[in-house]
Amino acid sequence: MGHSHDHACHQQAPEQVNLAFAIAVLLNLGFTALEAIYAISADSMSLLGDAAHNLGDVLGLMLAWGANWLLSKPSNVRYSYGYKRTTIIAALINALIIVGTGFIIAYEAVIKLLDPAPTNEVTVIVVAAIGIAINAGTAMLFIRGSKEDLNIKGAFLHLAVDAIISLGVVFTGIIIYYTKWYWLDGVIALLIVLAIVYGTWELLRDSVLLLLDGVPTSLDYSTVKQSLMDIQGVTSVHDLHIWGLSTKEIALTAHLVMPGRTLTDHDYSKINQMLKTNFKIKHVTLQVEQGYDSIQCDQLDRCH
Repeated sequence: MGHSHDHACHQQAPEQVNLAFAIAVLLNLGFTALEAIYAISADSMSLLGDAAHNLGDVLGLMLAWGANWLLSKPSNVRYSYGYKRTTIIAALINALIIVGTGFIIAYEAVIKLLDPAPTNEVTVIVVAAIGIAINAGTAMLFIRGSKEDLNIKGAFLHLAVDAIISLGVVFTGIIIYYTKWYWLDGVIALLIVLAIVYGTWELLRDSVLLLLDGVPTSLDYSTVKQSLMDIQGVTSVHDLHIWGLSTKEIALTAHLVMPGRTLTDHDYSKINQMLKTNFKIKHVTLQVEQGYDSIQCDQLDRCH
């Protein structure tokens, strides 16, 4: 039986990620308070909706920050995998927060459509423009890590969506300034909601998948199985399981039927390196069986 762990450094060091979260939370929390105050004074639903969304994003960022910190904590006798799963839970909650705030904005936008009211367009434009700079700038802090970690991807999406929303609010303010089409404030808010839901769907889907121990979307189950079948001496593979330990780590267990031979430490090392290089699977446990009819694996009939 072979077992492998990989503890190589990720693309971003933990201290860099924590600093990115700290900067993003402080800047966005301050801006959210400022935006809410001016949104109320300007009577702008699109700006207030953006502030509500920003508040949800700050909470999501704090949740992701906490999960990322727990990821660095060592395993123990009670939690043998450590707290890696918290990153998946945080990603799911982040997605739900984004969608939930989207529905709140939609409700308020409909009310604004039914009863359009004048807004202070200049205030809306200036405040939203500041929001673009803050959200886009802090989103860049997470762009590299978002390619490897679903939890950091959630943080990046929060901020990137906010920058897009703020851009939409700026254009809305400009158009209203010249046309006095106050109903447009509600329309743009509804369009923003559609963009939020569309942009969050992938994050929501992937986080639910990982929470249910599904095969990560970056992998094809059949391709991984075939790579194990291609190992010299392997006649069949069963009880193959692939799942996410966290938002950035993938685990694999499998039974390899190898009549007449077994695997050496060198063989295990080569297999581990192949799975890591080709599929980014870093936690591997393999069980070798001879495949004798007199000794059947209990999992053979249930796991193929």
